[in-house]
Amino acid sequence: MRCFTVLGPAGAGKTTLVNRLAGPQAVGERFETRDGLGIVSFAFMDEPWCAIDCPGDIETLPQARAALLASDAAVIVVSPDPEAAVLTAPFFRAVEASGTPCLVFVNRIDETRARLRDVVAGLQDYCGHPIVLRQIPIRDGEQVVGAVDLVSERAWRYQEGGPSALVEVPESAVAREHEARAELLENLSEFDDWLLEEIVEDREPATGALYAICCRALAENRANPALIGSALHGAGVVRLMKLLRHEAPSVDVLRQRLAAGSEAGEAGPMAVTFHAQYRKHLGKEKILRALVDGVSAGSSLAGGNLGALMEVGTGKPASSPLPAGGIALALKSDHLAASRLLFADRSGDPPAWACSPEPMFVRSLAPENDRDQAKLSLALTRIAEDDPGLVVGQEGATGALVVHLQGPMHLRRVLGMLAEEFGVKASDHAPDGVWRETISRPASIHHRHRKQTGGAGQFADVKLTVRPNRRGGGFGFDETVKGGAVPRNYIPSIEAGARDALASGPLGFPVVDIAVTLTDGQYHAVDSSDFAFRAAGRAAVAEALAEAVPMLLQPIHEAVIHAPAVYTGALVAMISSLKGRVLGFEPNPDARGWDLLRARLPAVALEELGQALRSATQGIGWFESAFDHYEEVYGRDADRVIAAHGSARGERVAAR
Repeated sequence: MRCFTVLGPAGAGKTTLVNRLAGPQAVGERFETRDGLGIVSFAFMDEPWCAIDCPGDIETLPQARAALLASDAAVIVVSPDPEAAVLTAPFFRAVEASGTPCLVFVNRIDETRARLRDVVAGLQDYCGHPIVLRQIPIRDGEQVVGAVDLVSERAWRYQEGGPSALVEVPESAVAREHEARAELLENLSEFDDWLLEEIVEDREPATGALYAICCRALAENRANPALIGSALHGAGVVRLMKLLRHEAPSVDVLRQRLAAGSEAGEAGPMAVTFHAQYRKHLGKEKILRALVDGVSAGSSLAGGNLGALMEVGTGKPASSPLPAGGIALALKSDHLAASRLLFADRSGDPPAWACSPEPMFVRSLAPENDRDQAKLSLALTRIAEDDPGLVVGQEGATGALVVHLQGPMHLRRVLGMLAEEFGVKASDHAPDGVWRETISRPASIHHRHRKQTGGAGQFADVKLTVRPNRRGGGFGFDETVKGGAVPRNYIPSIEAGARDALASGPLGFPVVDIAVTLTDGQYHAVDSSDFAFRAAGRAAVAEALAEAVPMLLQPIHEAVIHAPAVYTGALVAMISSLKGRVLGFEPNPDARGWDLLRARLPAVALEELGQALRSATQGIGWFESAFDHYEEVYGRDADRVIAAHGSARGERVAAR
């Protein structure tokens, strides 16, 4: 079986193309995953094929990367609008990083008046390999009615609802055909010395030799052939399938490409999982592709026994063993994870290019019913095992459950899975734990902890000084006690109490960057204890913090924004509007047509940055960020944060 992935911006016509390629019977057996991936198996010229139809939203790009793990080739579907070329940038970037041979299909060619060369020139701005036109349109006035193949120099006229008719190259297209063919030969001669010599000697290369060069250029991922057509009307789709059939590499080439990262001397992977999801009554189901003959139900794979294998889409038992290239749904195979290379005795990590970008959308989740807290945590862990774009963690300060996602649509999908598959309803809100507080001047406190409850009492007396530490210095503790006023075995308990007090300061936030010095104290031979001195240390530091003029701190993050260069100017202005500071920008060395923009901005602005970035870049750009330092917040800005924090915390407590 041969397999290809279809990618492209939303609205380009990917699903229409896949449905047209597969035919109505295969479309009726289309397998849809929860995140929108469509898998269709069909026959073309009596050969088995599989098309993986990927959604066009940038939030589902992790699933598209995983699909490329199992693909012999990729087809990027684009609209014939030169102004829309930038929307293809993330898809070219993902495909090129994977090394997957790639074709371009310019769809809806019958709806445009734009020059095809302008469309290709716009696409080339974001593609690292040359895009070589294999066809040019035949026009009747402004209407595209057919195409000329630049290798065979044959022409076809589109016919609604039927195969294209072979015709003579129209007189009006001859000059353009000669020009475009010369450009094609020049591009191909860049990596074929024989063809270069033929051109230099002004000899006409044989058609069969040209097809062989085209086949090698695609298989070696040195050029991206571009075809034209209309998926809606069936124009050009047979030519696309024929090109895939004759020129796209086999599963053996895919296995060699994936095996390139294997350990020296180790045989390549036997299969690859490219999608997994949990279903309430079935458990985990994985979609895998066999890379060699012999993968069968019950056989050893990835260090465990493979469970049942079902056909994707029909639910019927799959042929066993699977042939090389075969795709199946694996059930009762919990030892398999998503997006993994599967060897006979182990599961290998995916290549770096298949890993998701750092999620840029962060939310805190809480169950609507407090009793479901453990259930929520377990369910999120299971979902994250199969979702390459989801990361589950906890806020360091509050311990609240947080999820890092690709965007709002991704969040809705996760919340839907929690409710439908795991029976957990959850609400989301912005994380609380970003704010911190510190002090602006020293304070000295004398605190005595004394309790008498009939028998043994509690006694601890401490004198300490609290002072500001350098920014980023964290917590420091030392002591200058003399004469044994406080026995040394109690001093660690005082330090522990001081740390306890930092959990929530006078403003209601975790305290950072302070230094505590124990200067004196007293103890009682009978009533003193570790517990008493810990309580005294906690109370003393809490009192000192209130006297030391607390001030609010906000975390500042350094962000690296990935976006096409045409948006850089707008992004610089956007960063300033978010109270950020641009550190600089430069061309991305790993992605043609992209810039890397570095900036520092408040952590509370990161969610707004994600929304603004999507708006400014038509959903293409993304960012990754890391904590850099804390910065003071003064005046009304601080007052608003403190008031809002107290109000929000009270509302959530009341809601429970």
